[in-house]
Amino acid sequence: MDDSLARLAAAKYVLVTTFRKDGTPVPTPVWVGRDGDALYFWSARNTGKVKRLRRDPAVELTECDFRGNPSGPTVKATATLMDPEAADRARKALARKYGVMGFLTVYGSRVRRGKDGTVCFAVTELRH
Repeated sequence: MDDSLARLAAAKYVLVTTFRKDGTPVPTPVWVGRDGDALYFWSARNTGKVKRLRRDPAVELTECDFRGNPSGPTVKATATLMDPEAADRARKALARKYGVMGFLTVYGSRVRRGKDGTVCFAVTELRH
């Protein structure tokens, strides 16, 4: 895993910035997990972030606090929508990293939204 992605994978929160059609950046703090060489994050299926990522997979990633205040350098990357089987691995990685709160959040989301109510994205390569 690239050093920048490894640093981000170790962070408690990461600011994921996606881009609207007109290029306006939209930052959102998220939990991230790691499994092998990939950095994972998830979102409810019907969010604007997911719509933007389906149209344009370009993201900027920055360490941040839970309110989204940046605290490190920004990395440009590409986020890839994961298939359902791989998304289950990503959810497990998130639950592992965040302990009891992670487990309860992932489980609670599955109860509220169902198995297909959330999607996961993988970041494996940086853009230059």
